[in-house]
Amino acid sequence: MTTYAPGLHILATFTAPVPALRDMDACQAFFDAQIAAQGLTAVGAAYHAFEAGGFTAVVALTESHLSIHTWPEHGLATFDVFLSNFRRDNADRAQALYTATLAFFGATEQHKTEVRR
Repeated sequence: MTTYAPGLHILATFTAPVPALRDMDACQAFFDAQIAAQGLTAVGAAYHAFEAGGFTAVVALTESHLSIHTWPEHGLATFDVFLSNFRRDNADRAQALYTATLAFFGATEQHKTEVRR
């Protein structure tokens, strides 16, 4: 009997230059482009800018979700992506989204946890 593996969940904290951590519109365009490039399907999104300059974003995907929360005053962000394997193994896409996000933000990984669900 084959055991179903629901997918890969990546949770990370990274440091990045302050301007990148304040640019919610650029992040939204980047996430939209990455979702299309990875062949994923967005079904909803919430983006919110804070007075201090940071932002939070959550994108619901048919494959699950991705999210980010930034603290430019600390040069810090947290990132989370989970892609389920319902129709295909999406581990490579989750990894690609994470790698592209680090590059987009000019980030340095501080901590990363991968949970194989």
